[in-house]
Amino acid sequence: YSLIPNLYSLLHSMPHWYIFHEQKLLLCKHYDGTYSIPCASQSPISLENDVQPRTLHISAAQPPVMTVSLSQPFVDTDTLVMMDLRESYHHLPSADYLAAGKCREILYWDSQTQYCGHCGTPMSAHTEISKKCPSCGREAWPPLAIAVIVLVRRGDQALLVKAQNFRRDYYGLVAGFVETGENLEEAVAREVLEETGVRINNIRYFASQPWPYPCGLMVGFYADYVSGEIEVQQEELKTAGWFSRDALPPIPGKMSIARQLIDNW
Repeated sequence: YSLIPNLYSLLHSMPHWYIFHEQKLLLCKHYDGTYSIPCASQSPISLENDVQPRTLHISAAQPPVMTVSLSQPFVDTDTLVMMDLRESYHHLPSADYLAAGKCREILYWDSQTQYCGHCGTPMSAHTEISKKCPSCGREAWPPLAIAVIVLVRRGDQALLVKAQNFRRDYYGLVAGFVETGENLEEAVAREVLEETGVRINNIRYFASQPWPYPCGLMVGFYADYVSGEIEVQQEELKTAGWFSRDALPPIPGKMSIARQLIDNW
């Protein structure tokens, strides 16, 4: 028993390994059906000869982690399995899921910035999350695609929409990317008007959420109905409607900020 504290300290000091193939994450599968991020001094699986893991400092409160992207899929074993990053939300502690998302974003950015966008020279690593062109000096940082999402209220009802690109048959909230030259509130009002024909006011910030699919930040708002009849933008939405709390249709899972906005309402 005297060895247990030392063993715990040793395991805690070992890096977590965030290993991906495309959008799938390598996880340890335990006998009781739970999952965890592999933790080891070396990679828990054999890596291709030309693959170099990256060291990332996710936060000051956590030890550095290792992350790497595989060119070929890993074949599951009894104790190591590949799981879709979205699905891992339901099996990992929040801190581990968020760390996995950041690692995936960095790996995606790395794959998209092999050459300088100005002169075409191969880019060199500058910091953990930046590159610099050795020829012209241009620096590159991971981009962030900012999107807004909003729950519009009309009395005791909320405006819910079914988007054309939803993977499952549920209703969510109006959302869209922020355009150059507009602030977040302007983006909210524009997206609601474009997609549903509804005018809103009293736009209020709720919360934000990293969305590593592949490099987004979702910013959530509430707003109040002013005028207009629903007229959906067919390219974006299948349908839309006003729903009360006691008669909600199927809604998104708990990992999304859309669900957080609806639950809070």
